[in-house]
Amino acid sequence: MSVRALHTAATGMTANLFQLDTIANNLANSGTTAFKKSRANFEDLFYEYSKLPGSQGAGGGATPTGIAVGLGTRVKSTQMDFKQGTPMDTGRAFDVAILGDGFFRVSDPVHGDLYTRDGSITTNANGAFVLASADQGRLLEPPINIPPDAIDITITGDGFVSYMQPGSTTLTQQGPITLTKFVNPQGLIQMGEGLYAPSGASGDPIVDNPGQQGLGSLKQGFLESSNVEPVRELVNLIKTQRNFELSSQTVQAADQALQLINNLRRF
Repeated sequence: MSVRALHTAATGMTANLFQLDTIANNLANSGTTAFKKSRANFEDLFYEYSKLPGSQGAGGGATPTGIAVGLGTRVKSTQMDFKQGTPMDTGRAFDVAILGDGFFRVSDPVHGDLYTRDGSITTNANGAFVLASADQGRLLEPPINIPPDAIDITITGDGFVSYMQPGSTTLTQQGPITLTKFVNPQGLIQMGEGLYAPSGASGDPIVDNPGQQGLGSLKQGFLESSNVEPVRELVNLIKTQRNFELSSQTVQAADQALQLINNLRRF
């Protein structure tokens, strides 16, 4: 019936609007440090069967195929792509990019431990390493503190922080900055501000020094760029727009069929 086609096509329009929202968010964050793009996944809905495959026919034999019609589509999940973004040379001593797997761990006063790949580190009034956002600074864990007059600051690939103080010839070393990985990073909860929170689906955090247990290394003076590919996203945008138009045309066709039925006259 045309009424069923209306509802089926409407699910396609709703799904494509969700896909459009996902693409828009990816494109909006194409310049966001360490942003990971998302992909919307879809699945078909319940099928209405008039005859099941294998049912007995009039002659006693089993029918090789059935008669069924689907009732549309819906969003199944959104999946993050944790592919490495391109490291960008900033030349800033406190900027650190992760080359490979892993997250920095920060402490949040409300949510506890959170995780990020944004390595734009700065220091607070006490000289502690913090990862700042538009709202607040969150302490890097484990804590690293350097004096305000520290010079020749170096962050090695395995996470150790070394510096010197004016008038001293002794090199002071702290750290290391540890990294964390998860068995299923797709199970992390996106908190905004480049932060992720663990969930029951992500598994327990695995913490170690950079370069250990499959964790990546650190690169001082670099930041990881977004892994959004604008050209690919624009292609997906065009495809989504066309799919939405096809679903809307199906709605129009079903409406015209209903209008034709309503205008039938008996003679």
